[in-house]
Amino acid sequence: MIARYTRPEMAWTWDDRHKYLMWLKVEMAVCEELIEDGVISKKDGLELEKKVQALIKKGGVDPKKVEEYEAVTRHDIIAFTTAIAEEIGPISRFIHFGLTSSDVVDTSLSLLVQQAGRILLEDVDHLLEILRKQAEKYKDLPTIGRSHGIFAEPTSFGLKFLGWYCEWQRNRERLVSSLERMRVGKLSGAVGANPHWGPDFEERVLKRLKLKREQVSTQVIPRDRHAEFLSGLAILGASLERIAIELRHLQRSEVGEVMEGFQKGQKGSSAMPHKRNPISSENITGCARVLRSYAQSAFENIALWHERDISHSSVERIVFPDATTVLNYAIRRMTSLLEQLVVKPEQVHSNLKSAGPTVFSGHYLLELVKQGVTREQAYSWVQQCALDSFEKKQDFVELLCRHDEIKKRLPEKKIRQLGSIAYQLRHVDGIYRKVFKLKR
Repeated sequence: MIARYTRPEMAWTWDDRHKYLMWLKVEMAVCEELIEDGVISKKDGLELEKKVQALIKKGGVDPKKVEEYEAVTRHDIIAFTTAIAEEIGPISRFIHFGLTSSDVVDTSLSLLVQQAGRILLEDVDHLLEILRKQAEKYKDLPTIGRSHGIFAEPTSFGLKFLGWYCEWQRNRERLVSSLERMRVGKLSGAVGANPHWGPDFEERVLKRLKLKREQVSTQVIPRDRHAEFLSGLAILGASLERIAIELRHLQRSEVGEVMEGFQKGQKGSSAMPHKRNPISSENITGCARVLRSYAQSAFENIALWHERDISHSSVERIVFPDATTVLNYAIRRMTSLLEQLVVKPEQVHSNLKSAGPTVFSGHYLLELVKQGVTREQAYSWVQQCALDSFEKKQDFVELLCRHDEIKKRLPEKKIRQLGSIAYQLRHVDGIYRKVFKLKR
């Protein structure tokens, strides 16, 4: 991922030096179990551990050195083990003992995904916190709801944030679940048949790494796990886009209910000094598109030839670092956007007022049905009053009160009650209590 969208903590997770440290961690977990089993003598084991620890204190192998060897070998793991041998000498003969390349690469990828996942979970928790705060702040601000982009019924401005809060609770569950299914490793050899040691040994090594054993692997861990994780990230991106799209609409000049924060010295347009554009919301929409493309690539990686081909490798070198990095960036940017969001209650009220009382039409329809009127007849009466209100520019509620058939069935006091914000939003408190499980 380009530096513009890369945060330092996530950058280190996918840095080559850190990746090689994870490879070495996997290699040493195998060696430690071989020492326990007596395959590596205690004397050799002590020497190996001493030299490896000294190398780790230096920051591990130099990525440039690995690149030099790979330019010759055209094989990254062999280049890595050669660089290790150069650093620690003959005792390196135990590094990569009984392993195939994918044992190391796949297992370490699972470790890296867990690390990236922890960063993303922290991001999600911060976003949930700000969504809850905004939901509580704007609970009592009535606004016009919209469907198909058209005025619908009044709602609470806070319910926008509350709905997003609930969605991000689900997103957190999705992320935790997919991370758990990615918490597996494999050390089962070139085709998954455990030719050099049994599954019990493999399981003990992986336990050292806090990973579970893939029950039946080939040369690689099955890629349905990886696809689930990346599709989960795409869903999180789409959820960010859902928020961004709403905020973009609400910032349009003819709506004007919110504005993104605007820092001193910030410029909106190179040609039009008056502009204050929704750049963060639009940026996040673009990030979501990229995340969906990564998920598509992961789906195509599931079907590999026989026990393995290498078609997935180049894809994963790109999509795992990039997807986690861009999502890390996008969630942080959305959190910042929401923290600095300017809501304009006076414009929210103005738009609601401009919608007029016809937005309460559904209440009259149902109340007339309760009084024994057929739904079709009630709909016709209320609709005619609404149309007369639009065309003759008359008050909708007054037209209802004067309608010959409606006034026979509904007293004026009831008609006016049904056309109130208080009546429309009378259950909002209950929605909040259900979400936050609060007592009255």
